[in-house]
Amino acid sequence: MYLLCTIAVSLITFLFLKWMKRRRLCMDLKRLDGKTVLITGGNSGIGKETAIALAIRGARVIIACRDEEEAEKAVREIKTISHNINVLHVHLDLANMRSIRDFCKTFLQREKRLDILINNAAMPSVLDWTDDSFSMCFGVNHLGHFLLTNLLLGRLKESAPSRVVTLTCSAYKYQKLDFQDLNYNLFPFFTYCRSKLANIYFTQELARMMEGKGVTAYSVHPGYVQSSWTCHYSILFRAVMRVIMFMFFVSCEAGAQTVVHCAVSDDVVPHSGGYFTDCRPAALRPFAKDSGVARKLWEASERMVKLA
Repeated sequence: MYLLCTIAVSLITFLFLKWMKRRRLCMDLKRLDGKTVLITGGNSGIGKETAIALAIRGARVIIACRDEEEAEKAVREIKTISHNINVLHVHLDLANMRSIRDFCKTFLQREKRLDILINNAAMPSVLDWTDDSFSMCFGVNHLGHFLLTNLLLGRLKESAPSRVVTLTCSAYKYQKLDFQDLNYNLFPFFTYCRSKLANIYFTQELARMMEGKGVTAYSVHPGYVQSSWTCHYSILFRAVMRVIMFMFFVSCEAGAQTVVHCAVSDDVVPHSGGYFTDCRPAALRPFAKDSGVARKLWEASERMVKLA
């Protein structure tokens, strides 16, 4: 009897965890031949799975990241899986504003199109500083992508209809922005939450500014994903999180589905500026829909990255 109960409980637990991790698939198989896609952090995790999915659809895929060795390895894997040789890597360090400007200058010289920009790269909850003295989370997750997108906005408009997809996280709901201290860097999880909230405001303001100009923007919560973000932490933390991720987190391929959906599906076009999860629009907390805050953050960000 004890054995039967143990088996039953184990089976129920397994089915429950499987149910919790269920995700919709992006069923839009639209071809992207002749389109150019840029993915930050496309060498691993969700970024690499997104690169594979879009390369399979025929796109020219450029992955931008700072680890040259990992990037070249990822390029080979993406080419092999997708049977698409039009995949390449360009060096980019989002923690360094000079690197972002140099990257954009090189990109604009080499590439005549930019149809889809996917702001995927992110730093987890860490207390560190960028080369320009911004908190690592806010500097990479928001300011780095803010500057990158702005410097490439002209090419996006020239390639219209084009899209900007920015990855965020549902953890945005646990913090609000403090404009007296946007460079907040005290509690790691809080600074991460603020950077993810900034991603949402950035998407909303970008969509508003690009209305009628052929560029649409979407923020995506991919779910909690079994990726390599724990590499920034101790061995003990990684060991504990490995168990938790195995039980509750989804695969990188599953996490990439909503990103791909927002990159290719025509269903998302009426929802520019929207927040998506599990391949459909999702509701935001009221404070995360404040257009006045979104505009104020945009203006503050322009000053911080010296665009204004």
